[in-house]
Amino acid sequence: MQIKYTLPILAAAGFLFASYTVVSSNQPMPVAQAVAEPASAPFKTFIAGSGIIEAKSQNIAVGTPLSRIVTSVAVKVGDKVKAGAPLFYLDDRDTVAELMIKRADLAKAQADVSIAKASLSDSKSLNGLAEAVTDRRAISAEELLKRRNALAIAKARLDSALAFVQQAEANLANTQTTLDRLIIRAPVDSVVLQINVRPGEFAQAGALNTALLVLGNLDQLHVRVDIDENDAWRFDRRSKAVAYLRGNRNFKADLELAYVEPYVIPKKSLTGDSTERVDMRVLQALYSFNRDQLPVYVGQQMDVFIEAQDDSSGETQQIRPDAGGSSS
Repeated sequence: MQIKYTLPILAAAGFLFASYTVVSSNQPMPVAQAVAEPASAPFKTFIAGSGIIEAKSQNIAVGTPLSRIVTSVAVKVGDKVKAGAPLFYLDDRDTVAELMIKRADLAKAQADVSIAKASLSDSKSLNGLAEAVTDRRAISAEELLKRRNALAIAKARLDSALAFVQQAEANLANTQTTLDRLIIRAPVDSVVLQINVRPGEFAQAGALNTALLVLGNLDQLHVRVDIDENDAWRFDRRSKAVAYLRGNRNFKADLELAYVEPYVIPKKSLTGDSTERVDMRVLQALYSFNRDQLPVYVGQQMDVFIEAQDDSSGETQQIRPDAGGSSS
């Protein structure tokens, strides 16, 4: 009797559980609160875009002219360096050995010059004695010709020896230059922003995806703003501009235009917004600001708003700051 009612009860319970699961899963998910409210433009009409902070000197990606093993790194992140200060050293043992050989070659070439000068002096003396004989019967024409030829040969040998000295000096200077190039130095007064090389690692010459070392002059920071090419005609160099710190709109700074790069390029700093086009091209404007107003770091992004005039139709256009200047 109990088995007769067990199966219907289990079936009903399963149906009720399935119904509860379907109903509960269809409930709308609550919208998550934003961690930080986005910044809003202080202008009636404006152009907005993403800005990225960089050093006044731009971010200098330091490379190496020669591919070698790194023996030591002379700086650390945050160090202030003067122009010409060593940053890191490359393995120079073979170059030092070659330098010693070149110095020996120069010493031998200089010794050959001394020998050639002595030989020339001897030839001059013998030829002078022969030329001083007034009675040509005392010396044969053949002997006189030999002494004249010996003098000419001695002069040629001295010229050759001097040429070898110049060649040895050039080879020595070339090796010395190579040795100096194995010490990677700071090109300008700057601050070490990033180090991606360590002793024992192989430093590859040429263009790299990751710079061996990054420098920048932090005395003044710039904000590089990407302006959509569709909004470039609305951009006015004399317009006011304001930057907000991404993540906290309470931090803002008035911007002053430093310069505009008059060359429209493909956008590299993509935000991932759904309205952002992959073929977007941008005009880049660089602004300066008072660094004391914002707790910022090089490479940090900012929301930038640039005041713009109304378009020809008189309608107000609002542009999403996170889409690099695309109209909403």
